[in-house]
Amino acid sequence: MTDPEVEITPDEEPAPAPETLHGAVVATIRGERVLFPTREQVVDVVRALRDDGFLMCVDVTGVDYLTNPHRVLPEGIEPERFEVVANFISHTARERVRVRVQVPESDPVLPSLFELHPGTEALEREVFDMFGIRFEGHPDLTRILMPEDWHGHPLRKDYAVGQIPVQFKDAPAAR
Repeated sequence: MTDPEVEITPDEEPAPAPETLHGAVVATIRGERVLFPTREQVVDVVRALRDDGFLMCVDVTGVDYLTNPHRVLPEGIEPERFEVVANFISHTARERVRVRVQVPESDPVLPSLFELHPGTEALEREVFDMFGIRFEGHPDLTRILMPEDWHGHPLRKDYAVGQIPVQFKDAPAAR
């Protein structure tokens, strides 16, 4: 006995698998390649990018999507409240690549990129200070802008703004 042939209409065709690079989902956004590794993949993906010639980490920053939880992400990437974004350049290929990692509010921890890119030391400290995202394996994860005894993280969307005057480290007192 043979199975009857089933005709698949265009609406029922399986979606193509998302494109990947070094195991991370890849999308092209505004003409730039963007990789979406998981927290567990990020160090291996950044190492592979470095080996591919992306030798310069230009920036590491955080984003709090508390007020925009339904943003558009590639298929298979689940949105989290926080995202850490790192930008890399290959001077020989004259190309940029962005790496975006989803970080859950319940466990805001990400592996440090310091061992691969020592220039991320201050950048990761700033993300920790402003968003409260911890970088596991960072050599000196302390506040960099706010005083050590400061409570909270000022760039979180739920941070109470305007109630306490901000006094940055080593800055003259406000008059």
